[in-house]
This record gives sequence, structure tokens and C-alpha cells, in this order.
Amino acid sequence: MIDWPLVYVIAEWVVRVVMLVVVTQRQQPRNALAWLVAIYFLPWLGLILYVLIGENRLPRRRARHRAVVEKQLQRLAERFRGHPHIVHPEFAGATMTAVNLAERLGSLPILGKNNAELIDDTDEFIRRLIDDIDAAEQHVHLLYYIFADDATGHRVAEALLRAAGRGVPCRLLVDAVGSRQMLKRLAPRLEAGGVDVHPLLPVSLLRRQAARLDLRNHRKLAVLDGRTAYVGSQNLVNANYGHKDLAWHDLSVRLTGPSVLELQVVFAGDWFSETTQFLNDDKVFPDPRPTGDISVQTLPSGPTYTTENYQRLVVTAIHGAQRRVTITTPYLVPDEPTLQAIEVAVLRGVKVQFIIPERCDQRLVGAASRGYYEMLLDSGVELYLYRDGLLHAKTILIDDTLSMIGSSNFDIRSFEINFELNLMFYGPQMAGKLGAMIDRWIEGSRRLQSDQWNHRPELQRIGQNVARLFSPLL
Repeated sequence: MIDWPLVYVIAEWVVRVVMLVVVTQRQQPRNALAWLVAIYFLPWLGLILYVLIGENRLPRRRARHRAVVEKQLQRLAERFRGHPHIVHPEFAGATMTAVNLAERLGSLPILGKNNAELIDDTDEFIRRLIDDIDAAEQHVHLLYYIFADDATGHRVAEALLRAAGRGVPCRLLVDAVGSRQMLKRLAPRLEAGGVDVHPLLPVSLLRRQAARLDLRNHRKLAVLDGRTAYVGSQNLVNANYGHKDLAWHDLSVRLTGPSVLELQVVFAGDWFSETTQFLNDDKVFPDPRPTGDISVQTLPSGPTYTTENYQRLVVTAIHGAQRRVTITTPYLVPDEPTLQAIEVAVLRGVKVQFIIPERCDQRLVGAASRGYYEMLLDSGVELYLYRDGLLHAKTILIDDTLSMIGSSNFDIRSFEINFELNLMFYGPQMAGKLGAMIDRWIEGSRRLQSDQWNHRPELQRIGQNVARLFSPLL
């Protein structure tokens, strides 16, 4: 007679032993530990989760597409080499180190003679974007993680339909998970009206084009006529997305000038990955025009790159800081190298500040974030809890020289898993604008003191520390 309980126990241990070998071979130590803990305590659930979301490997098709895109971009770069409106500014010291590193990571150089406006109000952002869509003559390119089936999404959709009705090519990429409701309800209407809509990274157990189902394209990008672009944290969604009593506060950049061509490159790459159509004619990449005196560099990141682009640049920038590092993020789940860079910066006498929401819209991620508060406070970091809604802006300000604005959260998911897009602004002009905005955010926050935080209930402390243990899986 078969002893089924014994068989079950043996099977669980087989799973544990086999996965010990698999996980340690394929994961970095910090990720492997979290996975092994999950598999040890919940073998079957841990095994299923690992199969679904355990590895970042992309399908061979996407790797081939990336190689094709890089060859096309090299040809495009030759077209603009030596163009009188393409200027590559030079900086000194740590700033030039960041410039060179960002170019090696993302293959996109620093470009001068741009103009940039900061927009921190959802209604203003949507109004400005719609105005630019209505004025577009050559094309409208949108790439968004969330394109919602709500009042805001419908306003943008109507603008796209008007543009398509004028004969303007409208191309829309949306994440298959973040925009799933829109793809079901609104996308058919857009397609019927002439808008070319494609979902990014569709999820299906039967369509195993990636090793993990939760790989997401988290980018937020609009490019209009190759002249104007929008980048930042703002999705195409109502400001109170998901929470009637928790308004989101975002930050986006409206950019004009030669650097718009780099953002067009990012869109063209993602478009090719989904459609195998490469956009490279003169209407998509027009001759650049100088519009200001701001120096900008584009840094895309994601699993198609051999390194964690954004994380590498952030760590380098923090190590190069001399006076101040201020980071704004809705989700604070840093990895070990980033934590070490922060600790060393404080020890060198650099003021390090984080501005994070007092309320988090994701319970588990919020608990993991709070699990880092104690060690950050004890190391001398200033933590500010934003009280007026959910501060969703993703920014980093280094001294008065480097400003980063984009879609990346300060967490392991954005560092390792998501496709993200960030802009680096060099020089005091943009640093002054971002610094003034940061000062307003700090005014709307309360500073968390170490002695206050250390007296929180013990049960909360335990729960937060356990959640932090699973940071690499979040």
C-alpha cells in the first residue's frame, strides 16, 4: 500500500533540492536567497511562481530584433553625424563620467540645444498633450504603460481619432497588463478610426515568449512630428487612478530640440519589436532644430540590455555626488549596491534625502519599503513622507549638475525587470527647476525621525522585515 503522505513529503524535498541547484545557477545571490526561502516554506507554490516569474530571459525573437534595431540605428546615426544642429556638450569631472557611462549603457549620446518644461499637474499635462496631438501634421507616436478606459483616456482617444481623421499616422503602443481594460473596450474603436494600436508583452500561459509573465513595459512616452516629446511618470489616466481618496501627483517633461530624435529611437525600437516595421524615413526623423540651451541624454533600460542600465548610472551618480542627493519615488525597494552607495555618500558628508508617499497604493510593496526606513534613518538619510496624495514622480537630483526624470521607480523591479525610460539633464538650469519643485514637495511632507520610527509596534516591524526579505521578488 502506498504511503501517500510520505510520497508528498519526499516530493516536496525533491522540489527543494532540485530548485536549490536551479536557482543558485541562474540567479544573483540576493535574488536566489529570496526564491529559496519561498520555495523552502511553500515548495509547490514557490515552484509555480518561479516558473512564471522567476527569470528575466526574453525570447530569441526579441534578441534578434534588438540586433536589427541596433544596425538600423547605426545607419541613422551616420545621417546626423556632423549635422550643424547636433552638439555634444563637454563637462568636467563626475558629470562627464555620468555622460560617458550613460552613452555606453544606452548607446545614446548627450545632445545640446534643447528646451524642457516641467509639468506636475495631470490636467495640464493632458491638455498640453492633446493640443500637440491636434497640431500634429506628420505623425503621433504614443507609448504608455497605462492608457485607461476612463475620462482622461477617452479625451486622448478623441484627439487620436481627430488626428487620424486628418490623415496623420497615429501609432499607439500600450502595455498589455497596464492597459488591459482599454485594449478590450477602447482599442477597437481607435483601430476602426485609423489608429494603429499594438499591445506590448501580451500575457498568456500558452504564449511563452518570455521566461516570466510579469515583464512589463513601464515607459511613458509621446513623440509628435519628431519635434516634441513628453517623458516622465504620467500615465494616460485620471489623477485619482484606483483610489477615490488618493490623488496621484506626477512629473513629466515636455521636450523640444535635437534630443527628441533619441526618444523617437526608443519608440521606433519598441514598435519594431512588436510589428517588425522599422520607422526610419525623413518624416519620422526630421532634421533637428535647436530650441534652447539645455543638455539632455536619453537612457532606456530593460531586459534587452546586458546590464541594469539605470541602476548602474544611479550608483555611479551617487558615488560622484559632492553636496546633495535628493530622490523622489513612490516605491522604495533598493538593492544592496545602491544602499551601499547611499551609506558611503552620507559618510562622505553628502546630504541624502528621500521623498516618498506617506500612503502607498500597493500594500506588500509599501511594507517592504518601510522595512528599509530604519537602516536608512540610522545611516543619516533624511526621509520625508509626502502627505497630500500619492507622489508618483520619479526623480533624482545630484548637486546642481545632474537631474534625472523618467519612469523608473527606486526599486529592484525598475532596476532589473521593467522596460523603463529616463532622461538625464546636465547643468544648473534644469537642476534649479527640479530643485524648486522638490522644495515644494518637502513643504508638503513631514520628516520622519529615527526615534519616532524605532518606537513603532513590534508586529509592524516584524511584518516589514519579512516583506523586505522578499524585495527581489516584488
